[in-house]
Amino acid sequence: VVFRPSNTDDSFDSLKLGGARVHRYSDPDPGKDDTEYVMWYHGRDSTLTADNSLPPLSTGRIGRATSRNGLAWERDAVGSFDTDKEGVSLGLNTDSWWGFDTAHVGLGQVMMPMSTPSIRSEGGVYVMYYMGGSFEETKINEYLDGEKKAMVPDEAVIKGMKMRIGAAISQDGVTWGRVEGDDPSGACMVPYDSSDENQSVDTKDEKGKPLEIPEEMYCGWPEVVVNPLGENESADATLDESRNNFFMYYSTMIKDTKEKAIGFGVSNSGFASWSKRGIVLKPSGPLDGAGCARCNIVAKATLNADGLWEEGSNGWVMFYEGVSSEDGKHRILAAESDDLMSWNKLGLALDVGEGDDAWDVKGVGSPHVIRLDDGFFRMYYTGEGPDGETAVGVAKSVD
Repeated sequence: VVFRPSNTDDSFDSLKLGGARVHRYSDPDPGKDDTEYVMWYHGRDSTLTADNSLPPLSTGRIGRATSRNGLAWERDAVGSFDTDKEGVSLGLNTDSWWGFDTAHVGLGQVMMPMSTPSIRSEGGVYVMYYMGGSFEETKINEYLDGEKKAMVPDEAVIKGMKMRIGAAISQDGVTWGRVEGDDPSGACMVPYDSSDENQSVDTKDEKGKPLEIPEEMYCGWPEVVVNPLGENESADATLDESRNNFFMYYSTMIKDTKEKAIGFGVSNSGFASWSKRGIVLKPSGPLDGAGCARCNIVAKATLNADGLWEEGSNGWVMFYEGVSSEDGKHRILAAESDDLMSWNKLGLALDVGEGDDAWDVKGVGSPHVIRLDDGFFRMYYTGEGPDGETAVGVAKSVD
């Protein structure tokens, strides 16, 4: 365990936390040893669960922590000056009562498209993709099927479950400004509802292939990947307004089947407007038969003789959270792709902790993988212990 909920009662993350996303920065001058790790994560305090009206998640507000080695972390106790609570980088939306993110927010991803993933440049702009829920009520049994649905009274409702996805930008990674999305709620990606007159979906993709876009119950935990240039594309290709420069993968529930799956969308700008392209990963076996969610995508790379990581044309690996249809526990699984659109499942990547008292014995998920200078990969993940407490842990791999 490298990061636990705060032991300060009035802290925004004193009850639960999760969704850690870590960036490792170093100076381009090899003579300087000023490596810094920055972690963004979401957390919840007891005030958001006082009336049990919100989903039982670790989402609430988004915070930030720093480290010199990526293992010992120090919280940002101040946070952004314009948030609704101290120590928070992105808080609840208190400016727009109609917004999608007024009740709780959760982290999807933070990226810096203006520089390489490991070098922080002057003038670089951070982009945060996050999900949020409002005080809109939906019936609980709409998210259930079979025996579980029959156990819940028809009039029982929940707030903040119809989550949507938004974006925010920052110059320093501390203070964030929301980017207004195309949806009236301010979101840039929303669950598809055929009865919503504000929504429309493409019937065919860029190659003319018919698309199947199922209706969805929520959209959350976004993971955005920059669409790499093809062999025959020049750098100017990204200026083409018809090119999909960004791919988004998000967690959703399919309305008709109640399956938890990973959806896929595309965008030219990466901000206000996204177009759905369907489902890329669905439950299919014992390890993820009860659901697929919360993914992180990493380009395959090797360490060269100079100690630098080289990304070739070998494809990508998706680490995702699978819910077992046998014991109901969450585990981290892997899939691979050579085009970022079709994925082949590889199986188990990280199992739950061993022993009844292990801090992550009840489940592991929300993976985020970074590369280290020694040729190893480090995975940050959220674990749940026997008492229900969540914390952030670390695992290491050479491949």
